[in-house]
Amino acid sequence: MSNASTSRKADLSRPLVEVRDLVTRFDLRAGLMGKVVGRVHAVEDVSFDIIPGETLALVGESGCGKSTVARSIMQLEKPVSGSIRYDGVELLGGSRQDVLRFRREAQMVFQDPFSSLNPRMTIANTLMDPMRVHRLGSDAELRARAAELLARVDLPPEHLDRFPHAFSGGQRQRICIARALALDPQLIIADEAVASLDVTIQAQVINLLMDLQRERSIAILFISHDMAVVERMAHRVAVMYLGEIVEIGDRRSVFTAPQHPYTRKLLSTIPVADPARRPRTRNLMTEEIPSAVRPPDFVRQKRPMRQISPTHWVRESN
Repeated sequence: MSNASTSRKADLSRPLVEVRDLVTRFDLRAGLMGKVVGRVHAVEDVSFDIIPGETLALVGESGCGKSTVARSIMQLEKPVSGSIRYDGVELLGGSRQDVLRFRREAQMVFQDPFSSLNPRMTIANTLMDPMRVHRLGSDAELRARAAELLARVDLPPEHLDRFPHAFSGGQRQRICIARALALDPQLIIADEAVASLDVTIQAQVINLLMDLQRERSIAILFISHDMAVVERMAHRVAVMYLGEIVEIGDRRSVFTAPQHPYTRKLLSTIPVADPARRPRTRNLMTEEIPSAVRPPDFVRQKRPMRQISPTHWVRESN
């Protein structure tokens, strides 16, 4: 069988993914003529890098633009402007060959493991399907590879001929991770991949992702609203608010010395088990996030990032 890892070895000395000034907006139309009456400014001037073997966590409340960033990187949404480079190659406006290569080497794991799997396909066919698309071997060879993938996510090969309904939520998410590994990706985008799981299963899935990362130097974009999970998983953290990254830095700096008020509010939501260590008052987020809808002629004012340390930046306030 052709090895799924036909791509180059990861260059650990440079970013695998480079996002610069990414802007993604959605038109709102009304009337018989479909006139644009407003725009959702989902992503505004977002920039970051991810190097091989690193986990960058993109955090924030629902509606802040995290998933739109992921969908824009995967070319599932069309950005208005900006640059997305993968392994040094520009994807926006790039060649079909470059985009196809990227879609093979970058895989997504979604939040809901129940809707992520086709209920009419056996687990064997689910895992073999992406390898069939890329013609990586005969059915017998692909089935053997599928059995290896199941074993790698701690599920027995005997489960290959079962259907998704026979598995728990945690087991289904492991199958989704196995499917993402089928093409030996260099990048995994995990979009709230553990949000629907209970705490014990969350820990198991997180440990699995971390083990796979250490083995293969996979870069992970980990999207989450749960700061406790992010503290365990991430090497660096980017905090999003109203489509912008308002703070980005190494995990230690962001968690121990947060600079932006919104980051401090997110951190205040982390539960503390020891009553003696709990603050007397908690700065909980009770207010709603303002709307990201703007008039069609709205021009967003760019605000620079201020460097706090060599690995820590915060966006200037208005």
